[in-house]
Amino acid sequence: MKVTQFYMGFGPRVWSTKRGEVEFGVRALPIGAFVRIVGMNNLDECDPADEPRAYRQQSYPKRIFVITAGSVMHMIIAVTLFIGVYATAGRFGNTKVLHVVTAPASGSPAEEIGLRDGDQILAINETEITSRSELIAAIVAYKPGDAVDVKIQRDDLVFSRQAKLISNPANPQIAFLGVSTDSYKYVRQNIFSAVGYGLADVATAARASVAGVFVVINPANIFSNVVADQPDPLTRPTTVVGASQVGGEIGRSEGLKGILIMLASVNVFVGVFNMLPLLPFDGGHAAIATYERFRSRHGRIYRADVGKMVPVATTVVALLAMLLFAGLYLDVTSPLG
Repeated sequence: MKVTQFYMGFGPRVWSTKRGEVEFGVRALPIGAFVRIVGMNNLDECDPADEPRAYRQQSYPKRIFVITAGSVMHMIIAVTLFIGVYATAGRFGNTKVLHVVTAPASGSPAEEIGLRDGDQILAINETEITSRSELIAAIVAYKPGDAVDVKIQRDDLVFSRQAKLISNPANPQIAFLGVSTDSYKYVRQNIFSAVGYGLADVATAARASVAGVFVVINPANIFSNVVADQPDPLTRPTTVVGASQVGGEIGRSEGLKGILIMLASVNVFVGVFNMLPLLPFDGGHAAIATYERFRSRHGRIYRADVGKMVPVATTVVALLAMLLFAGLYLDVTSPLG
């Protein structure tokens, strides 16, 4: 196939250079990239000398391979990022071990028995503790003034301390230990576990993205978020501006690993979004190629009249423009950060 252009971004051209028959360049809007191939459909005129290299003249497998390559690459990038983070910084999940995450409240039983940030709470009396909800349930099972044995692990040392519970400041009828805990943390994975989790998490993100795409592009959802006093952060449209706002917050709280995980998730969403079976998405070209394949019979090659699909493609482009402007408006007036 003959490629004439390869550009990073869309919109007005910022810079370009030509190498051989391909023009490489950068455009103003950093919202993706594109490759231009001659003869994509019956509306795309090309030099007769280039017709044998036109996209429309290629076999169905070749066309599907080319048109899905972008989304496949997004998935490969996502898997690579997930695996890299999981094998180096770790995967965030429930460790089944409850850690103290902040210094105990001043004057609390936790402070009196010397609990420290990073300690593991293994049990309350004889009740094994593996999560924050289990710790809360174990504490509220007693009354203020009751004494409980707290089994603690600090590094390699395991020991017990007796704590006399006090009244919860928010509800004096409930017992209170006075410690903030969490069983979720980043746990480094070996390469085999990292690969397994990476593939599984891409599949999970892809399923969520399929559902999310139809919510995000719904005009009613776009309108309701634009007019809302507090747009829904889970369904509102956004742009690279909003993504950078979220990335900044994640970077401050989670560091580089959090940013890389976010980038992996964004790649999955973009890959899924690009495969919507509508023009001008790659999924639209894949749908046309598949339709043509089924209509071709007994050596007679069928070519669809893409001109009949122009109204649909125009509607999709208008919807994308509305999505872009609504996302920019919300990112400025209601920053995600």
